[in-house]
Amino acid sequence: MMKVKLLAMLLLFACVSNAQELSKEDVKKEVVRLLDSINKAKLPDTKSGVSNDEHWYDRISLRGYAQIRYNGLLSTNDKVSCEQCDKSWGTTSTAPDAKANNGLFIRRARLVFSGQVHPNVFFYFQPDFASSPSTGIQNFVQIRDLYFDLSFDKKKEYRVRVGQSKIPYGFENMQSSSQRLALDRNDAMNSAILNERDLGIFFYWAPAEIRERFAMLVKDGYKGSGDFGVFAFGVYNGQIANKLDGNRDLNVVARVTYPFVIGSQIIEPGIQAYTGKWAFTGEISSGVIVNDPQYVKDQRIGATFVLYPKPFGIQTEYNIGKGPRYNTLTNTVDETDLNGGYVLLNYKWDLKKQHIYPFAKFQYYDGGKKYEKDARSYVVRDYELGIEWQPFKAFEFTAEYVIADRTFEDSALPINRQQGNLLRLQAQFNF
Repeated sequence: MMKVKLLAMLLLFACVSNAQELSKEDVKKEVVRLLDSINKAKLPDTKSGVSNDEHWYDRISLRGYAQIRYNGLLSTNDKVSCEQCDKSWGTTSTAPDAKANNGLFIRRARLVFSGQVHPNVFFYFQPDFASSPSTGIQNFVQIRDLYFDLSFDKKKEYRVRVGQSKIPYGFENMQSSSQRLALDRNDAMNSAILNERDLGIFFYWAPAEIRERFAMLVKDGYKGSGDFGVFAFGVYNGQIANKLDGNRDLNVVARVTYPFVIGSQIIEPGIQAYTGKWAFTGEISSGVIVNDPQYVKDQRIGATFVLYPKPFGIQTEYNIGKGPRYNTLTNTVDETDLNGGYVLLNYKWDLKKQHIYPFAKFQYYDGGKKYEKDARSYVVRDYELGIEWQPFKAFEFTAEYVIADRTFEDSALPINRQQGNLLRLQAQFNF
């Protein structure tokens, strides 16, 4: 129809031009004006977000990050290690002269597919291409997150999350590895859930204003934990991610946190707890006795306090509870008390578009790790001094000096206290 109108107008201009001897320049200007109006008429209504050609997959975005580490500098004791932290750090070998394979190591290589595929459905899928199974062969693909948020209101203040995702327990556990200053999470809180994730159903609530604040604390470089609600409550398998449930006992978790604005500062106190039963599915060595391997008590409560770096910051958490732990005297796995936490001091220095974060961290943990060999017994006292440099958004570099004192004992290493220092380096690429 527009083409017919245009042709008619052109013929009219030609007639008028012959009759009134209009200049060619005037005709040219009018044709350009008509063409512009046609093009504008074909554009979608971007303000309302309505387009006849829009599909659900047009709303999915893609981003990701990768981390490459080197733990081979200035190491004074190769037997200092942390299995849950970084498999390229140290060794758990029982050989007296064992050396660590502290070479270059891809710690994480992740892609994130996400989007609001429906006004009430949000989709999130994150595979990791650098998973490290115990075989020693590296860089397997494994699902980290696969969940859907079903919201019940226009502001999306009330939502239910279904799928494999982070369990709402602990600020540092919720904080993305791409945001965290220290290279690894603390043993005390992170020993609750391996890889921080499991399959479950969770209810989250947060006012729209606070959801925006959660997003700002990440976007503007304040090392936020992300949006896991002001209030969270849910159930999950309690068996760690990517594994079948070992019993029919679902864990129950709850968390309350709130980022308050006080003058120019933002503080975020929080409290969280979970309870359930742990099921051993192959972690126990021959000869080690467990009273009821399918239903070992596993419960904790933890407190959090965060002062965001504006420019000086403090981040601290502590938890107590009960869980399985190897007993070196009886060669059994018992239900015992556990406790531990950490304190992180940090500073945000903005140098034009660059960001520099000096930090210092102390952590302590006295308890077991249910998902390691024989529910390995731990006593950890580590100091970490480091600095993160972000010259631009696509690249970050972190150097961290560790002063470690770690006792970790199982049936193969019943007496094993290791002390040592090392310098750890990481290059992170964001895309």
